[in-house]
Amino acid sequence: MLRKVLSSRKVILGSQSPRRQNLLKGLDLDFEVKTQNTDESWPGHLSEAGIPEHISLMKSLVFGELDPLTILITADTIVWSEGKPINKPKDTAEAIEMLSSLSGKTHYVYTGVTIRTSEGSNVFSDETAVEFRNFSRAEIEYYVANYSPLDKAGAYGVQDWIGYIGIERLDGCYYNVMGLPVRKVYEALISLTRQN
Repeated sequence: MLRKVLSSRKVILGSQSPRRQNLLKGLDLDFEVKTQNTDESWPGHLSEAGIPEHISLMKSLVFGELDPLTILITADTIVWSEGKPINKPKDTAEAIEMLSSLSGKTHYVYTGVTIRTSEGSNVFSDETAVEFRNFSRAEIEYYVANYSPLDKAGAYGVQDWIGYIGIERLDGCYYNVMGLPVRKVYEALISLTRQN
């Protein structure tokens, strides 16, 4: 459906994430992937959803002005636990530390999305609560050694082995935890077609 209604537009996904690319493909949408280096810091007063919303907007703005036929989609995901953000780990030791801190607790995943055209920006976010069972040290070390936690917020992928064995409860959008709240993205793109 989106392929048809947006056939006259050029859609760009500003993300290197293979998970975001696959999720957007799932909406049956033709798009190009382009990325720009972005400062992913944020003002200290921001918290929870405000952080990835800010970063997604910064990721969008580095592309500069857009032509009238272009739709640019950018996104950022953070894990929020015990009052603080957890981003991507710097190394395996930090990945083990992050997963140990999430073990047996509920944390929140926020993905901020910016959909920008030459006419303006639509910035929004989604929240998903994820409850992990208690992990053994051996399970955490196995996951870190055999999967790729360093490119993931919170040092884990919900679609990986640790998600299979560890999630006791998930409240909200599963795809949001993967890095893109696809239902909200779909609705935002459809609303663009209604404005024209």
